[in-house]
Amino acid sequence: MKIILFLLMLLAVEPVSAFSNADGGGVMKRVMDITVNGHTLTARMEDNSSVDSLFEMLQKGPVVLGMEDYAHMEKVGDLGVVLPRNDRMLDVDANDVILYQGRSLVIYYDKNSWNLTLLGRIEGVSGKELKSILGPGTVNVTLSIGK
Repeated sequence: MKIILFLLMLLAVEPVSAFSNADGGGVMKRVMDITVNGHTLTARMEDNSSVDSLFEMLQKGPVVLGMEDYAHMEKVGDLGVVLPRNDRMLDVDANDVILYQGRSLVIYYDKNSWNLTLLGRIEGVSGKELKSILGPGTVNVTLSIGK
């Protein structure tokens, strides 16, 4: 009988992801670090299959992307793999981290509207600060699981 009760208790406990951090309300949220030009930015990630797959990649180690400017509103880099898409019509803003067509990671520093997958949002910097940190031209960006 004790064994059955123990097993029932184990089933009642909700598993917690190794990639998650609790916010003030006790809700578990994944965090990704984005390192670029000597700055480490923190992105609070969404709960979707695209982020799940991205974090499976990051579990093996940091990922380095070459990212370049596009249309004076974003930096875009090829992930080298195709992730599941959760596209919907979005009005994106500076600091949004987006998956485009399943294989490109995009960091917005201005506004846009398009059918995209929201991965997360960079916290702690303004859009103007983010654009300055990203700098002009092509940059190397390192993605890793945040603390």
